[in-house]
Amino acid sequence: MTYDIVICGTAVLPEGPLENAWIAIRDSKIAAIGVGCPPDATDRFDAGADLIIPGVIDGQTHACSYGGLPGIRSTTRSAVAGGITTIVDMPYDNPAPLNSVARLDHKVAAIREHAHTNVALYGTVMPGQSTDEVDGLIAGGVVAFKISTFESSPTRFPRISSNQTLEIFTALAETAIPLGVHNEDQEIVRANIAAAKAAGRDGIEAHSESRPPAAEMAATAQFLELGAAAGAHAHIVHLTTTRGFDLVENYLMDGYRATGELCIHYLWLDPEIDGPALGAKMKVNPPIRPGQIELLWDDVVSGRVAFVSSDHSSWPIDNKFTTSIFDAGAGVPGLETLLPAFYTGAKIRGFDALTLTVEQLCERPAKFFGLWPRKGALVVGADADIAILKMESQVWDSSKAHDELRWSPFDGREFGVRVARTYVGGKLAYDGTEIVNAPGDGQYVGRGNSAWF
Repeated sequence: MTYDIVICGTAVLPEGPLENAWIAIRDSKIAAIGVGCPPDATDRFDAGADLIIPGVIDGQTHACSYGGLPGIRSTTRSAVAGGITTIVDMPYDNPAPLNSVARLDHKVAAIREHAHTNVALYGTVMPGQSTDEVDGLIAGGVVAFKISTFESSPTRFPRISSNQTLEIFTALAETAIPLGVHNEDQEIVRANIAAAKAAGRDGIEAHSESRPPAAEMAATAQFLELGAAAGAHAHIVHLTTTRGFDLVENYLMDGYRATGELCIHYLWLDPEIDGPALGAKMKVNPPIRPGQIELLWDDVVSGRVAFVSSDHSSWPIDNKFTTSIFDAGAGVPGLETLLPAFYTGAKIRGFDALTLTVEQLCERPAKFFGLWPRKGALVVGADADIAILKMESQVWDSSKAHDELRWSPFDGREFGVRVARTYVGGKLAYDGTEIVNAPGDGQYVGRGNSAWF
């Protein structure tokens, strides 16, 4: 029997690293795994001392928030260069969110035209919209839904009222589908922003202070309680303090379905340390908090974090060049830095960086979004989505990034690992220097049968 390709090296399997291993691929699937002499194949790649891991699943991206559906192309180019083989894209597309089966069909068509990686999708519900479209979106494969308690835009990123949030939870209660939330209390934030502006305070420190932890915790607690009341899965898509994970854990201990997610920038950046140099380049919502990095790493290691994502935003750098921090766009690019930044952060703290990386960036998001075991692990029968890691330091230079943005709050940071190759469906997508697969080689990925709870 001849396989399409065999990849040889140290394979990081669910049970741990396997040296002198080979992975045989046929028809875009992992067909066999073994050790020693590899079988015949049309193509062969020897990874040498490099590590073979499952392709990363980035559970939170915003590919279409600026350039619309064609933004999938640039975003997924950057993703494959970062060892990411599946992105889970948020529904807040420009100019209209993914809140209907018709819009789902349009986005799936755009994926088939533009995507270099696989793409799974969030759906949403607009203010005043009934839940009639929910079942159709689930049938169409959406992996989760997301809403916001804060309005950044009345059409593209609106606030959903508490009564409607409860209605959506009720519609999802009998399913395994999570409802995620952007968790900030609108009244607290808007009042604080007005006060900061009146006082003439407009730097990065004013941004964090204007959206205090109280605003985040109030929205988080209410959302968790509404989810508990409906018996649905409530998911907080970004928590910035260890207190947030305390709230989630309290609901879990009471027997409710509750999870919290963490984004990589909260594990690396601190406004008191990095704010003077980065300014608006580190503006995200909810804000990055001072003094939280080590506490949040402890939450990751203890298993309190569902998974870690990039929250990649496709805003061009010009969006950050404003006089006032309150006029600058919120969000940062992160697809090519997610994997090396997470691995490096874990390594320098003495953690088992390889195990933690595969767990947080591959296995856990696959299970969360219903993609396991098709995605997230090197096992026979899984999709041949693979990243190869080289234990080689690099200083990140976003001018060499593979998207159209080419800026990053991580510029100049030293990482202890880099992506040497990425395979999507058994096909080489990134050779360590260039993107070598074509737009449309990525696939739309619908939710499968696995469930977090």
